[in-house]
Amino acid sequence: MEQTSLSLEAAAKALGWSAATLSRTENGKRHITSEDVAVVLTTYGVPVAQREELIESARSGVQAAGWWSRPLPGVLPDVGTLASYEASARAITNWSINSVPGLMQTERYARGIMVSDGYGPQDVELRWLARKRRQGVLPKVDYVAFLHESALRHPFGGIDALREQLDHLMEASTRGYSVRVVRGRVPHRALIHPWMLLHFPEAPPVVNVELYESSVYLHDGEVDSYENMRSVLDRLALSTAESRSTIEQLRERL
Repeated sequence: MEQTSLSLEAAAKALGWSAATLSRTENGKRHITSEDVAVVLTTYGVPVAQREELIESARSGVQAAGWWSRPLPGVLPDVGTLASYEASARAITNWSINSVPGLMQTERYARGIMVSDGYGPQDVELRWLARKRRQGVLPKVDYVAFLHESALRHPFGGIDALREQLDHLMEASTRGYSVRVVRGRVPHRALIHPWMLLHFPEAPPVVNVELYESSVYLHDGEVDSYENMRSVLDRLALSTAESRSTIEQLRERL
């Protein structure tokens, strides 16, 4: 901060953040990735050599540099950013409407989604590799997936791939993960988009909102409505056991 003439407000505007968000970041009250650190240092005009040293320090400060610090060709940078958030989290909640969330996808099902989105064989291979690596965080976090029942009906990759995916979801509870199905009508605000709520050991929660080919991150007061929505889904969703039975019934009808 001693090396820039920018005021807090001017720096926040240059970053596309709110002044409150930047202030909380500088004071260590907000979770920040090494990618965020790189953007801030560039905006502040920190010399390249010093910038690289600080970025590396930020990586090791969260944890040892992971695979996301070496982006895979053809995989969007957003994937690496999301992976670094997931690796730092203590708890993750997914809400998904039309498909199984990435952290719970099987290979054939995931590849089916990618093919339906128009990706070629090489891109599909790399994207699946990135998704599989992201799934490595699951044994280390408290994970809950809320799925609308319509997400369990789309046969991405074919019927056999869907059967395999449903089997995977039924086995989730034996691996320590919670999959809960939401049936019928839900509040309209829950149908707008899928999202991921991440809680961290020593930082405020963050929400990742999934968009087509990108995503956005919400912080501070923007997270409150998603915390409330999670409570609503918790009330509406079937129990873990009831959800398993529902998934099993759907599988038997295929």
